[in-house]
Amino acid sequence: MEKIENNEAATFENEDEISLIDLFAVLLRRKWLIIITTAIAMIGVVIVSILSLKLDPEKSFMPNVYTPKAEMLINDGDSSGSSLSSMLSASGLSGIAGLAGVNVNAGSSNSSLASYLLYSNTIMDSVINKFNFIEEWKIEKSPITSSREQLKKVLKSDFDSDTGIFTVSFTDKNPDLARNVVNYVVDMLEQRFLEIGVDQNKLAKQNLEENIQNAYDNILNLQKQIADLENSVSAYGSTDVPSIVLSTSLLKMELSVQEQIYSSLKAQYESLKVTMASEQPVFQILEYAEIPDRKSGPSRGKLCIIVTFAAFFVSVFLAFLLNALENIKKDPEAMAKLKGTKK
Repeated sequence: MEKIENNEAATFENEDEISLIDLFAVLLRRKWLIIITTAIAMIGVVIVSILSLKLDPEKSFMPNVYTPKAEMLINDGDSSGSSLSSMLSASGLSGIAGLAGVNVNAGSSNSSLASYLLYSNTIMDSVINKFNFIEEWKIEKSPITSSREQLKKVLKSDFDSDTGIFTVSFTDKNPDLARNVVNYVVDMLEQRFLEIGVDQNKLAKQNLEENIQNAYDNILNLQKQIADLENSVSAYGSTDVPSIVLSTSLLKMELSVQEQIYSSLKAQYESLKVTMASEQPVFQILEYAEIPDRKSGPSRGKLCIIVTFAAFFVSVFLAFLLNALENIKKDPEAMAKLKGTKK
């Protein structure tokens, strides 16, 4: 029994050795097919890469593309996160955000809101109209839907939960256009966060600045009116002095009220600035996008390597296929089966 088993093992080893030898024999016999096919593919992809680099970007079939990025700091703290649901509910976006996959009731976050807003129709349509992408991309069929789908392919976002950095990028063959698109989107995101009211301190600061400016303008206007009335009496005299004095008194009372309002608003503003200095804002722009001086793609070196290896493996497969076809032609029984003549 042991001799029989040893003989069978030896037979299997010999068959394996013969199989490997046959494989190498096929490769050696078809070596020029493999070499020529691989060489043609390698030279061809190199020529194509060089031509795509030399041609004008508008005419090139594989132009350089650039991907500028802007960075924002998104605060996903408990205080802001817990209030996000109520903010979205008040703004009427809770239902829409839910459909987009943003859960505003549990585990919601400002970073998820930023990702949703980036691909909302409001921002995408604004970007498409601002930069006339329908005409730029030569979209004729279903222009609104098609342009949105195309924009989603080149407008990307990423959030690093460890640092809280939210990144927006846009890829295009025109680096100036790509930079402008990213910065426009960043400003739109900041505006949308303010409109929704997620960052209460920033919204309060903006309102206070507007009210302070209005109060200041009112004070200047009242002072001018009072000065005009006093100058009219002293310079030209008047027969209606009592009415002018009354009007002046009323204006001074109104001026006093406006000055008190201004002082109160100014005190609130300074207090809010101190509070904001000690807290991290919900949405803060860290870096606007710059014009990139280095392309982000395509990687022509990698393309040449991939095509060369692919051509090599295809040529090896072709060598084995041709060898198999030759063996079939030499086998009468196999040919008879293929012709359907064997009974």
